[in-house]
Amino acid sequence: MSSKTIWITGATSGLGRALVDEFTAAGHTVVGCGRRGKLIEQLQRDFPAPHFFSKVDVAYDDEVAAFCHEANSITGPPDLLINNAAIVNEPAPLWQVSAEEFNRLTAININGTASMIRHAVPMMINHGRGMIVNLSSGWGRSTSPEVAPYCASKWAIEGLTQALAQELPAKIGAVALNPGVINTDMLQTCWKEHASSYEDATTWASTAAPFLLSLKPSQNGQALTAP
Repeated sequence: MSSKTIWITGATSGLGRALVDEFTAAGHTVVGCGRRGKLIEQLQRDFPAPHFFSKVDVAYDDEVAAFCHEANSITGPPDLLINNAAIVNEPAPLWQVSAEEFNRLTAININGTASMIRHAVPMMINHGRGMIVNLSSGWGRSTSPEVAPYCASKWAIEGLTQALAQELPAKIGAVALNPGVINTDMLQTCWKEHASSYEDATTWASTAAPFLLSLKPSQNGQALTAP
């Protein structure tokens, strides 16, 4: 498989961080961002050029714009863009979730994905090819109590992706991906000790990374589930 340039949001922890290891080990160039500066600095040390990592809060469109511009100047546009950055609310009935917490979640989970698309897709169009993977969830296709804000954000990702797919030119595709149930910090927030009965992010990434690399524009608009 030829080397690809892969951009990943939320690269400092969980699924994003595990994918960084898999993609770099396979010889691909990885561009990543995340909100936690110390973890970004560690990624910069562990994965120097040609890789590129930057501290970015995707909730802020200006930060996303600057990141995409700099990344494009260093690595060129992404062959594969993975919109992974997301947070989950502290479990509670919807009426007990503060406006601040709800707005922060949607700013990252929905607006952050839209901002990456806004700034990266024109680069991909100029490049003439590419795949966009927007991380959804089982809770983007079903619901559970006490995670209504998160469910709302992931249902939004499903709709956003299908509409985007109808707008993209040939040779560029977008899919929504349910990664499955993975033992990450986010799952532990929701399920506490029960999260440990599921596979961890490293195990997940070992099969998910080849699957992501195999995606083709002919799958444009599909709602997929990781193997």
